[in-house]
Amino acid sequence: MNKLGFVYVTYIATTPEKLWEALTSGDFTLLYYWSGRRVQSVWMPGSPVRHTKEDGSLDWQGEVLQADPPKLLSYTFDVAMGGEGRRERPSRVTFEIIPFMGHVKLTLTHGGFEPGSKVLPGISRGWPAILSSLKSLLEGGKALFPLLTNCR
Repeated sequence: MNKLGFVYVTYIATTPEKLWEALTSGDFTLLYYWSGRRVQSVWMPGSPVRHTKEDGSLDWQGEVLQADPPKLLSYTFDVAMGGEGRRERPSRVTFEIIPFMGHVKLTLTHGGFEPGSKVLPGISRGWPAILSSLKSLLEGGKALFPLLTNCR
């Protein structure tokens, strides 16, 4: 498997349980993700993950690989690329949630990209903005979006 990927670490003043809810609840992702985005899954290994846009159309899809609330969440990330429907092989998203001095250390690893991936540059710009918005929401009650909609 190719080692190309993206890693992002942040510390958030919240509990592991609240962060887990923020990552896995569609009602929560609506508050901090790109405007109108919702994640949907039952979060059991082998179950589908769907990420939909405001109009209900599919943004990306995947399959839950691991779910150990509120510590570890991993799923595949499959998005169509290009005008001819060309697809890259699915990549892998992993969230590791560790209590740290009364807060939470969140490590996101998004890997398994092929050389020349068209998805990797987009997620490398997108994840920092999304996780910054999540951090702002959990710590201050207000997400950054929809103000930062041009980060993609």
